[in-house]
Formats: sequence, C-alpha cells, structure tokens
Amino acid sequence: MHNSVLYCIGCGPGDPELVTIKAINLIKNADIIFTPTARENKPSVALSIVEKYVSKGTEVRQLIFPMTKDVTKLKDSWKNNANEISEAVRSGKRAVYLTVGDPSLYSTWIYIHKEILTNHKDVEVEIVPGITSIFSFSAELKTPVGEGEEIIGIIPACYNLDRLKTAAECCDTLVFLKDGRYFNSVIDVLMESSFPDDSDVFIAQDVSTKAESLKRRKLVDVAKDKNENNDKYFSIMIAKKKK
Repeated sequence: MHNSVLYCIGCGPGDPELVTIKAINLIKNADIIFTPTARENKPSVALSIVEKYVSKGTEVRQLIFPMTKDVTKLKDSWKNNANEISEAVRSGKRAVYLTVGDPSLYSTWIYIHKEILTNHKDVEVEIVPGITSIFSFSAELKTPVGEGEEIIGIIPACYNLDRLKTAAECCDTLVFLKDGRYFNSVIDVLMESSFPDDSDVFIAQDVSTKAESLKRRKLVDVAKDKNENNDKYFSIMIAKKKK
C-alpha cells in the first residue's frame, strides 16, 4: 500500500470468506477506512462484511449517501464525500474505500470516482474487484448465468418497464438486482413477453449471508403466487428463458 493512493475495495456479496486476499491485506494495513451508508448511525453493510479484517488502530469513517432521487442532494453528497476522502489521501494516510459486491457494478464508488477524476486529479486510484451477488447466487444454485451464445441482461431496478420489455425479447437470461419491491411488475412483463410459462425463475434475498433465502420456481407459478414474492431491497432475481 503506497501513500497518496486511494484503494477502492469490492467486499463481495456478504460472506467474509468471499473477499480477495488483496482486499484483506489492504484493509489490515489501512490508516483510515471510508464506508458508505444510507443515513447517519445506520450500520454499513460493506463494513459488516470485512469487519474482522480491520485492525484495532484503524479509523473508520462512515460516509452518507442518501437514498433519494433528488439530484441536487445526491450531487452534494458525492462532492462532499469525495472531498473528505481526497483530503485524507493527501495527508499521507493509507486510505481505503469499501463497497458491497464489485465497485464497477451499480456502486456508490462510481460517483465518487467521477468526482475524483474531475476535481481531485492528484489523487491516484486503484480498484480491487469483488465477487458480485450474481455469481454468488449462481454458485449457490449450481446454475450457469450464461452459456454458449446466450445473451444476458442485467437490470438494476425496474423503473422503466418499456425498456424491460425490450430486454425480455432480446435476452436469454435476465438478472434483476437491488430492489425486490419491483419483482411483481417484472413478472407481469415476463408473462407477456417471449419468456415461456415454464421458464425458470430464481429469487434470493441477502445472498451469501446467514439470512439468505433462495427460491427456484417456474415463471407461471411465480405469477400465480405474487404475495410470496420479495419486497426487500437487497434482492436478486434471475429469469432464464426456456429453450
């Protein structure tokens, strides 16, 4: 670990044993660890995954990323958080930023990185990849995400059902991340699309943690029993088109 470098670490899906050796070494040797949370005093999921690797003398600082669609509030939080991180790096501290899963897939890090590239060009960045919930879930299911010439679509949350209809027509496998509250709407779209009724649908929440739950069902059965579907934020659903 060198001074004046910020290390962004992907902490994986939730199991502390699914963190890379490189990430563990950087966390153990950090002077300061920055970790995102949605509001003050709310435990950081990323920190909870790697807590046992954090050394006693390391300072841990929570950064708030509000759960809002207010663009002004979001931009302010990105700017302020990037400023705080960059100041620590410039002071010579060995600084680490944690994120759940992989930094490059729908993470808070993406916005911090853009701020650093624009306003803190002197801060060098290294990114340490992490295992995503997609592949952790796939491993648990013992089912491939993609094989042969299959096309995969990854959808963060279904705000735009028209785009989902397009994806359902052209993709063999659809992966829905983050927000289980949208899953009933998704099922409706899939039932109206080219996905056959007996396509496999896999639903999980809290992947690779002690609270994990997994379901494997046919599309038509999921559509019949919508009350059983997830309404949790940390959810994942994989739909595989029946050949």
